Formats: sequence, structure tokens, C-alpha cells
Amino acid sequence: MVNNTDILNALAKIVEEVTGLDPAQVTAGKSFIEDLDIDSLSMVEITVALEDSFAVTIPDDRSAELKTVGDTVSYIANHR
Repeated sequence: MVNNTDILNALAKIVEEVTGLDPAQVTAGKSFIEDLDIDSLSMVEITVALEDSFAVTIPDDRSAELKTVGDTVSYIANHR
């Protein structure tokens, strides 16, 4: 069974692959745009990678609402 820590670790690895950021910077309280300075194109890549990794669909309108790492982890935990 996958827990929130597993999801967070996978998300941090995806962020590193897409943006080159240190995975240690990807914590639940961080905002993708304000704190991690991730642009919209990179967010699309991250979203697609998350969908593939966790067999979950994140609709575009819902994706725009996932502002923080924690929001995203919770969404995946609740929709897989």
C-alpha cells in the first residue's frame, strides 16, 4: 500500500527529473510556484508523470487548484 510519504517521495523525484530541484526542497508546505519557482510548462510535465506513476487522472481544472506539494499528495492519496 502506498502512503503519503511514498507519494511525497515519488513527487519529489519527479520534480527533480523535470526541474533539477533538490528533492529535499519538495516538502508538503511548499507552493510549486511561489516557493519552488516551477513554471506552468513544468507543472504540466509533473502532472503527466504523476498520472502515469499513480494511475490517477488529474483533470486540468483540478490541477490548477493543486497549489502546494501537500495539496497534490492529498489529491493522489484520495483518488487512486
